[in-house]
Amino acid sequence: MGRKNTDKVVFHQIQVLDAGAKGVSVAKAPDGKVIFIPNVVPGDVVDVQTFKKRKAYYEGKAVKFHELSDYRVDPICEHFGVCGGCKWQNMKYSQQIAFKQNEVKNHLQRIGKIELPEFETILGSEKQFFYRNKMEFSFSNSRWLTEKEIESTEDLGNRNALGFHIPKMWDKILDINKCYLQEDPSNAIRNEIRAFANEHNLAFFNPREHSGLLRTVMIRTVSTGEIMVLIQFFEEDKANRELLLDHLYEKFPQITSLQYVVNGKPNDTIYDQDVVLYKGRNYILEEMEGLKFSINAKSFYQTNSDQAYELYKITRDFADLTGNETVYDLYTGTGTIAQFVSKKAKKVIGVESVPEAILDAKANAERNNISNCEFFVGDMKVVFNEAFIAQHGKPDVIITDPPRDGMHKDVVEQILKIAPKRVVYVSCNSATQARDLALMDEKYKVTRVRPVDMFPQTHHVENVVLLELR
Repeated sequence: MGRKNTDKVVFHQIQVLDAGAKGVSVAKAPDGKVIFIPNVVPGDVVDVQTFKKRKAYYEGKAVKFHELSDYRVDPICEHFGVCGGCKWQNMKYSQQIAFKQNEVKNHLQRIGKIELPEFETILGSEKQFFYRNKMEFSFSNSRWLTEKEIESTEDLGNRNALGFHIPKMWDKILDINKCYLQEDPSNAIRNEIRAFANEHNLAFFNPREHSGLLRTVMIRTVSTGEIMVLIQFFEEDKANRELLLDHLYEKFPQITSLQYVVNGKPNDTIYDQDVVLYKGRNYILEEMEGLKFSINAKSFYQTNSDQAYELYKITRDFADLTGNETVYDLYTGTGTIAQFVSKKAKKVIGVESVPEAILDAKANAERNNISNCEFFVGDMKVVFNEAFIAQHGKPDVIITDPPRDGMHKDVVEQILKIAPKRVVYVSCNSATQARDLALMDEKYKVTRVRPVDMFPQTHHVENVVLLELR
């Protein structure tokens, strides 16, 4: 059945009203429905070609600009608009954080429907570019072509790419020349790997046919200057593997940890794979207030080190510890927050479902000579029960930093049952945070709220909330 023509309408002179979820802006169609439009800025006046019509909204793209918003800036990255990252790079930073503050406020008011204090001003990021400490790039032997290239009759030559997935296209990779997200030598390392691989005819991965040698590259950097590079190969080819790794180590002697994985399975996640150390040591060290945290290939660590430090300081400030408290740190990850607050607590109990993360947490605590932190592994809704609390003592303060889905309702119920005097709730998704705050409203009053921008040029925002017993 052919697609109805009604799907493809052009709306003229539409004013973009607001920044919406997932970095897409929002406007209103003449019939009152919402239109979602990428790559525009609130304040732009545009003609919109729609390509999807639903009961409550349209999706479309701007085909003509009549007026440009005062919030607009020129994006600095040559890949902007094609690459799926940094969707807000065409918007002034002051405006980005204003929209983020507003989104958190809307979620907490609209979804939470609870009494809220005056919000504290969002903490912007000092660095607006080159702030990420971890990047992953994918190889492909059929790179994404621009419209200009598709229309051209010239031979496009080598189609190899090392870069990012095009949004919603699992098998298409955009070849990245310069990325503004991770400090150098990140760009130099990636470009050198691609040039060397091309020069030596190393086969780039084909995701459809499942063939080729080179699959992905992960680069991790830390504020101490240490660097980790992990190359994922699709098949074992000792000669070519060593050729590439030796060249890389020779060219970039500052690499602290050079590792590889041979992964022949359909997906490229490394969490169930053996990571092999090729040169250096199998971790790099991040440092914060004299505390050292080892990060290995599979570690979870906040991807913006500078802002993570600011986030942890706000969390510690909200917890308001005197040195006599028992603190539970739920969803502790590698125990960074737990160790960060430990010198102001009597004891800290960290709980996390990922076994490797808990091993990291224990190793880090030992490295930092911290003796008042204990870490336990298990599914939060199962572990965090009466017996556990009886064994480790009732917490005076709970810090919780759950994944995007928020806390399981059993965890919320357990917090309400044991009723610590304070709960500090750190969230990367204020919508699920708002839902959880509404569930806790019977016993807890929200007394402080402060958003933190961890990811400039994107719509993502963290939020820290202090709850105190009524």
